[in-house]
Amino acid sequence: MAFWLFKSEPSTWSWDDQVAKGEEGEEWDGVRNYQARNNMRLMRAGDRGFFYHSQKEKAVVGIVEVCAESHQDSTTEDARWDCVDIRAVAPLARPVTLAEIKEHPDLAEMALVKNTRLSVQPVSEAEWAIICELGGIAP
Repeated sequence: MAFWLFKSEPSTWSWDDQVAKGEEGEEWDGVRNYQARNNMRLMRAGDRGFFYHSQKEKAVVGIVEVCAESHQDSTTEDARWDCVDIRAVAPLARPVTLAEIKEHPDLAEMALVKNTRLSVQPVSEAEWAIICELGGIAP
């Protein structure tokens, strides 16, 4: 299993919106960055990801699961753009802020710290465990 992070502006698509989609989940559509798209092409069903609220909140708020592997993004006819479907698994017991992540010495190399603009990014197993612990849940 691989681990990922999905960033969303809560005013556009929030954790509550994701939870409301239930077991069926929802396409992670509208991504128009090649690196983010390539990350989604690497995802497999069952991979887990952090759901991150960007903009004002800047915090990991929940865990999602990839429930459909890379396929054509339904919001465009341009064949270059793929997406995956994700479903909510569980909220974190408490949000883990970007400030906390930046302060943690073992997270200094995390993509979220190094490449803050990338909307879909990999998370190492060690980073996953640390953020789960900070968020009050088991990895």
